[in-house]
Amino acid sequence: MKKVTLTVTMATAATVLSLFAASASAAGNIENGKAIVEKNNCASCHGKDFKSPIDPSYPKLAGQHADYLVEALKGYQRGIDGPNGRGNATMGAQAKALSNTDIVDVAAYLHSLPGTLVLQK
Repeated sequence: MKKVTLTVTMATAATVLSLFAASASAAGNIENGKAIVEKNNCASCHGKDFKSPIDPSYPKLAGQHADYLVEALKGYQRGIDGPNGRGNATMGAQAKALSNTDIVDVAAYLHSLPGTLVLQK
């Protein structure tokens, strides 16, 4: 009976680990996101640490929720006239050049950075 229990336990552990790996890869490729951010020189406006933008009206991106970043970038792709669109010429041009995978990767990278954002209750 012990051998069966050990086999079941190991199989369960393997399944749980594979689910974690699948969810991590579904969340985006952090290294690719970093490369995209560097290629597009996002730090020139949002700050080299992505929490010190050059203008206080620019958002702090480090540590931001990945799902929020995905929706924001897709909003810039849609533009001001699209549903839930965002209007900013610079961000619109930057976002339009990104694929859906690129957006998820950028969001994963920025989310992974230590940030100063806090939730207020």
